[in-house]
Amino acid sequence: MDRTSLAETADKAARAHASLAAMRSLTQADVDRIVASMGRAAAIEAARLGEAAHRETGFGNIADKTTKNLFAAERVASHIASTKTVGVLGDDPATGITEIGEPMGVVAAIIPSTNPTSTAIFKALIAVKARCPIVLSPHPSARTCVLESFRVLEIAALASGLPDGALQCLEVVSIAGTEALMKSRHTAVILATGGIGLVRAAYSSGKPAYGVGPGNVPVYVHRSADPGRAVRDVIAGKTFDYGTLCSSEQALVFDSSISAEVMKALEAERVHILSNEEASKVAAWVITERGIVNAKAVGRSAQALAEAAGFKVAEGTRALGGRVAGVGREHPLSAEKLCPVLALYEVSGPDEGIKRCQELLAHGGTGHTAGIHAAEEDLLRRFALAQPASRVIANSQTSMGATGHTTHLEPSMSLGCGAAAGNITSDNITPLHLINIKRLARVRTAVSGGAVPAKPAKIPVKVETVDFVCEDDVVRARREGRRIFLNKKAIVTPAARDAAQGNDVLVSSRD
Repeated sequence: MDRTSLAETADKAARAHASLAAMRSLTQADVDRIVASMGRAAAIEAARLGEAAHRETGFGNIADKTTKNLFAAERVASHIASTKTVGVLGDDPATGITEIGEPMGVVAAIIPSTNPTSTAIFKALIAVKARCPIVLSPHPSARTCVLESFRVLEIAALASGLPDGALQCLEVVSIAGTEALMKSRHTAVILATGGIGLVRAAYSSGKPAYGVGPGNVPVYVHRSADPGRAVRDVIAGKTFDYGTLCSSEQALVFDSSISAEVMKALEAERVHILSNEEASKVAAWVITERGIVNAKAVGRSAQALAEAAGFKVAEGTRALGGRVAGVGREHPLSAEKLCPVLALYEVSGPDEGIKRCQELLAHGGTGHTAGIHAAEEDLLRRFALAQPASRVIANSQTSMGATGHTTHLEPSMSLGCGAAAGNITSDNITPLHLINIKRLARVRTAVSGGAVPAKPAKIPVKVETVDFVCEDDVVRARREGRRIFLNKKAIVTPAARDAAQGNDVLVSSRD
């Protein structure tokens, strides 16, 4: 099988590379038309593909897998529709620099079993948007549903003008084939989603790689929050697709002064609070001796988990919650659990709550995501500054908040965790991460220590000014490497000015 797999991998990597010239010739209008067609086709088939993923892997549930497919096919596609990825991306009249986008080349896209169809849709969309040929490599236990997703996307893409060979999927799946794809001389960049071993293999392949780390996500509920609403968000995120997203809530940390309200809210959300004996049984079943989640527990319902652990819970139970005394190997439920099991921690207040969340992130979730529910803006900032997390979600579920579904973060199914987690970026991955930027730089008007050269030719660029700027505008401008030109009476929010501090993103008409 490995020989067949390796032969197929070599052939498809070569075909993808051969399509690169045709991909480079596509215009922005061509790319946008193809991506829109792919998104529409995937949206139409979202439910069928969700059912296929659940049937093949046994993970999660059909309704939530359908939602994830729609998130990739509609939310991501809509968000990137206006993103410029072809040719001149921007001109800066103040510096004389013109930025030009170039596709990185062939993308090796590793697809996990937990979110197979939605991840395949997402990676195909952002690669084509960046004019990068892509080869999908499915997890062996999700081969059929990923292939079906690929066929839906391929039919729509080819009908809309995608060059032949630019979108492919491995059919004979093996570890050797995946490793060969990552190391292929034709591969330019890797999008790796999977376990720690796979991500490490991607980074050691000798190719640029975007990998993601595990997410042991803690959520702190402060006494200023509405306990009922906070718990509803936590349980909605924890039970979404039975906890298969790495951004799903793993631990609920709450102030002792609102303990009664939190426990009442958990009961209202149909969370079964584990006895000490039940907690020990669940920990022994869900977390292996190596301290990682048992693959047989991933994405299973609360009822199935309880039954496997040797006891029963009431019909309709959504999650299992157990009080945990500390963090580390000696406290198994403090680890990442890709299923609806929630660790519960009671703390004295913000100081202890912040410290506990730091400990949980350090125990297998460094750089990923943390959550906080609080009404005090100063505390939100204090918490965010203290946590070793790339995304801090305030007053929303972390599960889909981190992906940009319930927040204004970049919509993405691939969440970078930064250098602390061994990742090259802390961003939510987008098409812009698959583009190299080359810059046309014109001579400065004066050079220290030498003759003053002639003034550079003026760039024929129309400068548009704005009347209002919020924090999201500044964040986007910084990410895209451009400036925001303000009208004389423009309103700039305090958060926007904070985000612009230390750089020259905001340019006043008086400057």
